[in-house]
Amino acid sequence: MEYTDQIKNRVKRMEGQLRGVLKMMEEGKDCKEVIMQLSAVRSAVDRTVGVIVSSNLVECVLDAEKNGESTDELIKEAVSLLVKSR
Repeated sequence: MEYTDQIKNRVKRMEGQLRGVLKMMEEGKDCKEVIMQLSAVRSAVDRTVGVIVSSNLVECVLDAEKNGESTDELIKEAVSLLVKSR
C-alpha cells in the first residue's frame, strides 16, 4: 500500500499534538486539559487507522476481483485489524 500525503499529514499532526501534551505535562498543566488533549490524539489515531484499513481494503478487493479471487478473507482480515486496533 502506498501511504498518501494526506495520511502522512494526519500522523504528523498527531505527532505535534503529542509534543504539545508533553509540553503541557512539563508545564504542570491541569490534568483535565492533558486528558482532553490525549483523548483528541486517541480519536485522531482511531480515525487514521480506519482510513488506512479502508483504503487498503478497497485496493485489495479491487485487485482480488480483477484476478477472480474471493474477497471474504480480505474483509475478515480488515475487520480483525480494526478490532485489534482498539
